[in-house]
Amino acid sequence: MKITANIITLNEENNIEEVIKSVQELCDEVLVIDSLSSDKTCEIAQKMGAKVIKQKYLGDGPQKAFGTLYTKNDWILSIDADERLDTNAISAIKNLDLQNSKFDAYSFCRKTYIGKHFIKLWYPDRVTRLYNKKACSYTTSLGHAKVQTTNICDLKADMLHYSYTNYSHMIRTTHKFITRGAKISYDTGKRAYFFDPFIHGFGALFKALILKGGLFHGIHAYNVAVISAYSSYMKYALILEMQENE
Repeated sequence: MKITANIITLNEENNIEEVIKSVQELCDEVLVIDSLSSDKTCEIAQKMGAKVIKQKYLGDGPQKAFGTLYTKNDWILSIDADERLDTNAISAIKNLDLQNSKFDAYSFCRKTYIGKHFIKLWYPDRVTRLYNKKACSYTTSLGHAKVQTTNICDLKADMLHYSYTNYSHMIRTTHKFITRGAKISYDTGKRAYFFDPFIHGFGALFKALILKGGLFHGIHAYNVAVISAYSSYMKYALILEMQENE
């Protein structure tokens, strides 16, 4: 099939081989946009037959959009290094007639794991990852970006997301996202009030445990809900701190 897999990486030597294997059954071109890794990510990718382009990290959206400049195909499959295509996703894509498609893009459900544990609370977590670059593209958001189009077909297919190796890994990563998210919000003019940390923190907890039914999903849902609430609380706490230091 005439599809290019677009993978952005930074020190992903433990993941890069498996994600490339995951897409090679579908994609006749695999492109890796590497943010100047210091490990063997690029070496492994090249041995697997991928085309590697080195580019200092521009932000999530800009980095993914940058990769399309080097793709030979119109249809792009954007996949992160810690993601894999499930067998049902491979079958679903094989059954598509992309050449005559009336859609600009296709979305997948994402099954996220912490270690060996599937986090049901986060499912289906729809993400749009297969798209026609002539019709749409990634937003230029520095944080988590998305494909900008409303002409999307929702596939009954899954992406597997091995997001965190354990809860310690999740907490360390969360701290990074809290800081980055607060800075992006502050730099784009967002302002916070003294009650915002409480509102957003408790709001995240209520949404996870009550609205999404996390109360009935077991201990892993409780763990994730608490970490998410902490993340929301601290993001606004950091914005308040930035305002105080203006």
